[in-house]
Amino acid sequence: MAVIRIAVAIAGGLVLDALIGDPAVSWHPVRSLGRLAEAAEKASRRLFGAPALAAEAGRSVARPSSLRARLAGAFAWLFVAGAGGATAWLLCACARAAHPALGSAADALVVWASIAPADLAAHAGRVGRALDRDAERDGGPALGRRAVSMLVGRDVSGLDYSGVARACVESVAESSVDGAAAPLFWAALLGPWAAFAYRAVNTMDSMFGHKDDRYRDFGLVPARADDVANWLPARVSSVVACAAAPLVRGSARAALGSFLRWRLAHESPNAGHPESAYAGALGLRLGGPSRYAEGVIDKPWINPDGRDASPADIGRAVVLMYAQTVLSAAAFVAARAWITGAAIP
Repeated sequence: MAVIRIAVAIAGGLVLDALIGDPAVSWHPVRSLGRLAEAAEKASRRLFGAPALAAEAGRSVARPSSLRARLAGAFAWLFVAGAGGATAWLLCACARAAHPALGSAADALVVWASIAPADLAAHAGRVGRALDRDAERDGGPALGRRAVSMLVGRDVSGLDYSGVARACVESVAESSVDGAAAPLFWAALLGPWAAFAYRAVNTMDSMFGHKDDRYRDFGLVPARADDVANWLPARVSSVVACAAAPLVRGSARAALGSFLRWRLAHESPNAGHPESAYAGALGLRLGGPSRYAEGVIDKPWINPDGRDASPADIGRAVVLMYAQTVLSAAAFVAARAWITGAAIP
């Protein structure tokens, strides 16, 4: 696939995202992926004899073996990822066969469906505005907690103003990879269809990659596949975020120092990279003990000498996320051009 065509597709997808964002409609391609994943889970569990619960529909059933559950999860993952990538490839191929302009439009639409920086910015903005309203009422960050609960999976009931802002900044940092950098990386490397295949992989991790009884085994392959798909984009785009720190009145040197020192201080193999970069770029301390349904998890602090987050830092994090997205996209396309040129005798 020609580099120019990829660049146009990525640019078009970013423009569409900026213009229309992520509309909450039933026909959105990612929601279709979610419905397909739900159906694939049910079918694969039946196929491999791996029911979701130890007791279903009022009758006792044997708990499935770990192997059966893992095979069922792997089958569901392969089906949904394959179907998502194949559908996107077929759409773009058919559109290009009809007319080159239609092909370019289809490429851009597929990239748009695969990324979500505008949606991430909108969610973060709602948290910031909620905290501002809370400050006016001076009754605690009740609205902020409610808004940030839409972004994070932790228990937010005990968070103060700084805790809500910190949780939001952490979510923006982590989602800067799976919501933007990673799909753009795969689009640049293999084409728009690969960006949508990545979105299928990431969607299944969000749905199945949990450590509870239902998904501990079933979600193993979806979770590990998402880790692999994010591995290189997380690292490259985090370095880009460090370089972009001056755009948010931060220090690129401090950001890089935080990144190099704290990027592995996270249970996730990828999430610590953008979090450590953002912590240094914004001069914040992130991470720390967090309360979940199963109890408090004593996470280490990232950039512990940084200051506590404030509502104003949410806007700075969003600006950094956009800068990181655009600059990462340019870097990925440039790398694709270099690779293609290097492969030509």
